[in-house]
Amino acid sequence: MEAATVLGACGIAYVLRFMRAMILGGIQIGFDAETASKIVFQIVKGGTIVGLNEMEHQGFCSAMVKGVIASYQKNKKTNEN
Repeated sequence: MEAATVLGACGIAYVLRFMRAMILGGIQIGFDAETASKIVFQIVKGGTIVGLNEMEHQGFCSAMVKGVIASYQKNKKTNEN
């Protein structure tokens, strides 16, 4: 149950943080906040292989896995007390 809680409850926060980072990146490359947001809301439906490969080289998946594990361990420790 603790694992399901982490994926279900924390997962949305991770997705929203990803979207926020994408919006901020869009602003840094020249879009206004509204346009960047509209684009990001559409692209969460898909991605490009070049961008995904670069994220992977920078440790994106590893960071996400570590975040899930850290959340699980904290949740488990809290429930033990």
